[in-house]
Amino acid sequence: MKAVVIKGKGGPEVLEIADVPRPEPRGESVLVRVHAAALNRADLLQARGVYPAPPGVPADIPGLEFAGVVEALGPDVHEPIQVGDRVFGIVAGGAQAEYLTTHPRTLAKIPDALDFEAAGAVPEAFMTAHDALTTLGGLASGESVLIHAAGSGVGTAAVQIAHAMGCTVLGTSRTADKLDRAKDLGLDVPIVNPSGEFAEAVLKATHGAGVAVILDLLGAKALGENLKAIAKRGRIVEVGLLTGAKGEIDLNALLARRATIIGTTLRARPLEEKIEAARKFAAQVVPWLERGLVKPVLDSTFPLEDVRKAHERVASNEVFGKVVLRV
Repeated sequence: MKAVVIKGKGGPEVLEIADVPRPEPRGESVLVRVHAAALNRADLLQARGVYPAPPGVPADIPGLEFAGVVEALGPDVHEPIQVGDRVFGIVAGGAQAEYLTTHPRTLAKIPDALDFEAAGAVPEAFMTAHDALTTLGGLASGESVLIHAAGSGVGTAAVQIAHAMGCTVLGTSRTADKLDRAKDLGLDVPIVNPSGEFAEAVLKATHGAGVAVILDLLGAKALGENLKAIAKRGRIVEVGLLTGAKGEIDLNALLARRATIIGTTLRARPLEEKIEAARKFAAQVVPWLERGLVKPVLDSTFPLEDVRKAHERVASNEVFGKVVLRV
């Protein structure tokens, strides 16, 4: 089968399309013929050699999410998944290939209204956002939420999920254009954030109360402002580290607000935790996708052979939504 293979360490130049052995479904696993696979910043970091795949995952084939068709079942599969089902899901690596194997309970069925390219833009963004907002952040209907990098894949998904829940949605971006586009997804309060200062705008919009939940994809440089913008007993969920991994924290502010800071990653979680996240996603978000309450946001699509161009697009920071490979 054809797959994206990382040859060395660096930028897009280390990516090649190569023929590699097709995996076989063993035990309680299924074989999926991949038709679309979205890119994430984790793929860029893996190519640079700073975010290696966990044990048991292809070390040189990137890709954390996919959409495709179940082609074969392992001998121990007893799930109601069948050959021919259109499915999407997340894996810890290896999705940017014609075939992959995965556990059937981490899969969800693709709504009929979505083609493979649209479906390929869903799993990582919507599952990450849903898990961070609801399971970890405890976001409830009617609460306010601040979403950083609102034009990113996770950001556009989070805006829609929070809007569908009936929340007041605030969002930041370095450019007004992305925020204008996010308004169509349910963004209520856009905050242009080129300098890293946003707390004053958040407090003004919330009449001094702050927001109940912050979904943070920025990391270190946003930490101080997050603590100013969070409400009493608020929850800050750290999802990404675009501005760095190490920063100082004002513990007085944390104590005074009785706030909670929660870190999360899906890639390194144990199988049972991934299954739980997938089941909650399938139960709540997939019906919203079916009804059109939320939708995947595609920035651009590329054939598998143009994976280097796709990586360049992600690295450009001009992306709104997801970049997807056609496999």
